[in-house]
Amino acid sequence: MTTFASDTLTRDALTVLQPGFSGTTAPDWLLRRLGEGLASVGLFGRNIASPEQLASLTAQLRAEREDVLVAIDEEGGDVTRLEVHTGSSFPGNHALGAIDDVELTREVAAELGRRLAACGVNLNWAPSADVNSNPSNPVIGVRSFGADTALAARHTAAYVTGLQSAGVAACTKHFPGHGDTAVDSHEAMPRIDAGLDVLAERELPPFRAAIAAGTRAVMTAHILVPALDPARPATLSPRILTDLLRGELGYDGLVVTDGMEMRAVAATYGIERGSVLALAAGVDAICVGGGLTDEETVRRLRDALVTAVRTGELPEERLAEAAARVRSLARWTTATPAAEAAPRPEIGLTAARRALRVTAPRPHEPLAEAPYVAALTPVANIAVGDETPWGVAAELRELLPGTETATYTDETAARAALEAAGPRRIVAVVRDEHRHPWMSKTLDTLLHERPDTIIVEMGVPQSPPRGALHIATHGAARVCGRAAAEIIAGRR
Repeated sequence: MTTFASDTLTRDALTVLQPGFSGTTAPDWLLRRLGEGLASVGLFGRNIASPEQLASLTAQLRAEREDVLVAIDEEGGDVTRLEVHTGSSFPGNHALGAIDDVELTREVAAELGRRLAACGVNLNWAPSADVNSNPSNPVIGVRSFGADTALAARHTAAYVTGLQSAGVAACTKHFPGHGDTAVDSHEAMPRIDAGLDVLAERELPPFRAAIAAGTRAVMTAHILVPALDPARPATLSPRILTDLLRGELGYDGLVVTDGMEMRAVAATYGIERGSVLALAAGVDAICVGGGLTDEETVRRLRDALVTAVRTGELPEERLAEAAARVRSLARWTTATPAAEAAPRPEIGLTAARRALRVTAPRPHEPLAEAPYVAALTPVANIAVGDETPWGVAAELRELLPGTETATYTDETAARAALEAAGPRRIVAVVRDEHRHPWMSKTLDTLLHERPDTIIVEMGVPQSPPRGALHIATHGAARVCGRAAAEIIAGRR
């Protein structure tokens, strides 16, 4: 076995970490760690106030390390960090899948990549290649292109191609597929009990397509798939990461974990032990930025990896190989020029308009007076977060001044909304009605009392359309709300 010098070992241990931090400027400890070997930084909504501020922040990081990987979780649609306080200018994957125009998907991803690159971001933890085969999935849903494997595969490839044409590395997720889960891995360990044949035919083709398209990174899923490995979740499984992803699928790029602070791993193994097992299984980079943002976390993880090498639990060569892959991707980002492309600020709204599915039992008469918007709001999953506004009220208010709204979260919604609305037309906005019985009951009551109620479904449109007008947006991005508001107010 090769023996690495202590300083090399410590640098490699730092190199494989992708930590986050608090604030809109880089803290001194982070800049110091970049000088000591840290090669990646993860950014989240808490770090972003404006494109100009973000560009200044990434320039601050690059002044310390020119080839630093600046990563972000910018899927567009419901999961946005660039526009966390306003809602995204891009519809998400489900809307793009509903349109099923792969060239449009490529163009949307290219424009998103252009905006990221302009702000100094060069690694995007996207796209989601998960096939949303379980309609009750609480964490994927509209983040998926859809429930059809072939559709998900062709749009995943188009997204990877478009994003990377802007010089931003794609990180296709969540391997080997998070779509058939009924548990959010932020909260607990999901389990997929499908057999090998089903996994090969349903879950893996989008990842094969991403690899063929040249995705520079793949993100693991914190899920247990007994047909592949009955003992370890994918993030910690040599069978899944080394034998399947590297061996059978032939992937040789960077493998990144999903957030190690997520309870599926942290509550079972702890982040230090989990990180050691992940590296040993074939992971190259440890994402730990979502909820852990301090220097102490970085120090503990660095020391855990160094100790694991010195005790023989983690081979030195495996850590060195992982660090080399991180540095290789960093070199790619500095050596890959973005394609010359003019800004296309309207492409997101164009796509959102095309994604609408409008159902009406009779011709819709556009509203001429301000309505009352009842936003039936579920608890947001952690990936989406509750910081980002959604719905149609703000967009309707621009088109129909005087529009009022309120948020409802339980079965008292119907009576409260009817009382608050008075004689005004009601617009009921839901997300995933099929997953929330209280929403269905609320809509039943509203439609019984006010048959002219308009319904806007901004999640997965699994429930049958109903109401005087039913609009399925296939996502809750700001542009999805705008497109729906235009239909309601007759501005298109």
